[in-house]
Amino acid sequence: MSEDLDSFLGPLINTATPMALGERLYSRWDFKSILASGAVDIIQPDPSHAGGITQTRKIATMAEAYDVAVALHCPLGPIALAACLKIDGCSYNAFIQEQSLGIHYNVGNDLLDYLTDPSVFDYADGFVTIPTGPGLGIEINRGFVVDRAAHGHRWRNPVWRHADGSIAEW
Repeated sequence: MSEDLDSFLGPLINTATPMALGERLYSRWDFKSILASGAVDIIQPDPSHAGGITQTRKIATMAEAYDVAVALHCPLGPIALAACLKIDGCSYNAFIQEQSLGIHYNVGNDLLDYLTDPSVFDYADGFVTIPTGPGLGIEINRGFVVDRAAHGHRWRNPVWRHADGSIAEW
């Protein structure tokens, strides 16, 4: 383990609180040293950042060998959610799925608006069925996408600050 990684992870290894991380890691190689350290209980790869379905599946499989759970990071739209659900469906260590339905930054529309059939993501008692249609199991409402693209957007990560003025993680 590198000296920087060791100094960061050292205190984490000695706690009973389950540790989760990974939404800002971007490859199998980023996850490799974290998993080998034994300092993490849950990894949160984002298929949109970590190389897509195949690479994220490889990360999940690698985590399985270390008895580490997977909670895929998914703050984006219906395509990302469908991809995550497909990975969850074949990953024994997947235990929870993040999604952005009704989240604070969906202003003016929500992710279901981009689908021709929003019922593919009908949640019941906190569960959703993995879409079974062709491909990812969803059909994008192209007209809505074209309409939203005509309006454009200027979304940026919010900059949050602590009381002392230092930048906070959003």
